[in-house]
Amino acid sequence: MVWKVLGTGSAIVAGIVANKIVAIVWSRFGSGQDIDPNNPDNPIGEAIAFAALAGLAMGLARTMATRQAASFYKKSSGHLPTEMQVALKGELDKVS
Repeated sequence: MVWKVLGTGSAIVAGIVANKIVAIVWSRFGSGQDIDPNNPDNPIGEAIAFAALAGLAMGLARTMATRQAASFYKKSSGHLPTEMQVALKGELDKVS
């Protein structure tokens, strides 16, 4: 239960922060305006570039936050979260 809250919570917060950072970076280095990639009035190239940048930033932030949360969990409990142990065992079984 602790892992679900810690892992999910950290990933959500990281995604929100990453989205805010991308919006700030875009407004400073992009066209100088906020962009809504879903708005058909925005140029398609800008919408795709923004969506790609946002997706990359959020994916990276979520991955790093989840890794840090798992590391904290492992230091606190002495083992990886059960979900990660099961996933790791499943990957090892495929190789064998």
